[in-house]
Amino acid sequence: MHLFFADVQKVHRVGGVPGLNAAELPGMFARSAPAAGMPVLLSESMWPVEPLCSWFRELSLNRRSVKTMRAYAYTALMLLRFLRARGLDLASATEQDVLEFRRWRLDDAEETVSEAAWDRDAAAVGCLYDFLVRQGVVERRPWRSKRRQQRSLSSGTRRDLRVRHMELDQYLYLRDVGFGGLAADGGLDERFRGWRPHRNRASCELALLTGMRVQEWSTLLLIELGLLDERRPRAVDVELGACAKFGHPRSVYVPADAMNLLEGYLLLERPDIVAKAQDTLRRAHRELFVVTRLEADGAKVRGVLDGHTVTRSVRGMDPQLRRIAVRETGDGLDPLALFIGAGGRMLTASGWDRVRWTAWERMTARATGSTAVVLPRRCWVYHDLRHTFALRLLIYLTRQALDDGRRQQAPMSTLLDHMSGNPLLQVQRRLGHASPATTYRYIRYLKDPMREVEEAFRAWTAAGGANYADIARHLLALEVDDAAPR
Repeated sequence: MHLFFADVQKVHRVGGVPGLNAAELPGMFARSAPAAGMPVLLSESMWPVEPLCSWFRELSLNRRSVKTMRAYAYTALMLLRFLRARGLDLASATEQDVLEFRRWRLDDAEETVSEAAWDRDAAAVGCLYDFLVRQGVVERRPWRSKRRQQRSLSSGTRRDLRVRHMELDQYLYLRDVGFGGLAADGGLDERFRGWRPHRNRASCELALLTGMRVQEWSTLLLIELGLLDERRPRAVDVELGACAKFGHPRSVYVPADAMNLLEGYLLLERPDIVAKAQDTLRRAHRELFVVTRLEADGAKVRGVLDGHTVTRSVRGMDPQLRRIAVRETGDGLDPLALFIGAGGRMLTASGWDRVRWTAWERMTARATGSTAVVLPRRCWVYHDLRHTFALRLLIYLTRQALDDGRRQQAPMSTLLDHMSGNPLLQVQRRLGHASPATTYRYIRYLKDPMREVEEAFRAWTAAGGANYADIARHLLALEVDDAAPR
């Protein structure tokens, strides 16, 4: 079996479809083209493998993300191969067979997975069998429910929120030394040969001061920050849509400090990247979404996509469309993406990972001497900046609420003031958490428990008196004295 993923742009790159000329392609794609990233599973004789192909089609029609469809497709393919090796198929599999597949993935496969990864596989298998039930292929799921809202296929392990935040010195070291290429003392490092430090520092600052997830800030467009206007705003509210987690819309405030750090990148680095990418962009002209006009005060864009003139809402543009969106300026093609890499395209997740690991290697190589900051055992991830934003904002709002209560000389003024000024609710709204329970988990990190442990036992340690060696020598001396003849 062979697994493929739909890519209309690749058709243009390879020169079209046999039997069709270039003029006929847009019409064919408008009638029957699959959604971008939709999986297609073919047999050895290149026939669609059912019912999986129909399930993939339903996933795309339900607007599942490309990332989700890809993960589900690989899980379904592994399950199908596992069952076929036993002489079974999806319709004839029993509960024992599916549970054996779970055991194989967790314990016996060449590359086993963690329980967290298996739970994602279990979600894919559950979604597949729900589809098979609706289609009448099977009467019910092969496995039984343990209790309401829990399936016996999942691990049943409840994982705690992993929060790793930064102190100020750690953040500055990350931003300026790791991403920015400066020396550890903040001066210019003449040995630095990195690429686009202004872009990388600006992205780091934007992630920290907004609390956005990496898939949110890395896919921002210039138009969303008002950076196509002649007079650029000092601060701006951004309405997130298709690029937010699960597509849940929310508003994000980008403060002036983040906008200021973007200036160096926009003035010094981005024009150079765009200029060097013109030949690449021109060659890929047919694959791009060439925007010709901004509409509704920048809320919509109009341009040519796959040979058709279309209008798209900016908030509704997914990352794939944002990555190929360019603007015809008369002097060339200018990508609409804020952060771009070589070739003028928006950086992918793997591209930002390379930036992060390069920064980490630089940080660890220079983390020597008395001025070095304390680095974690494992590499920082971009989500740590979001955790730092959440904790710092929660601490600030909590202290502000306490100060307001003291000034009013009352533990609580009115119920309305308490509800509107609740720090947890404000942080929940800023982070876009669907449930307050997710935000509540940050409370335990408001104080560093390790520092409290050190203070609680400071008098018990060697610094406060005798250490273990002293005590041992004293006891040994007593035993020797007791054993001596009298």
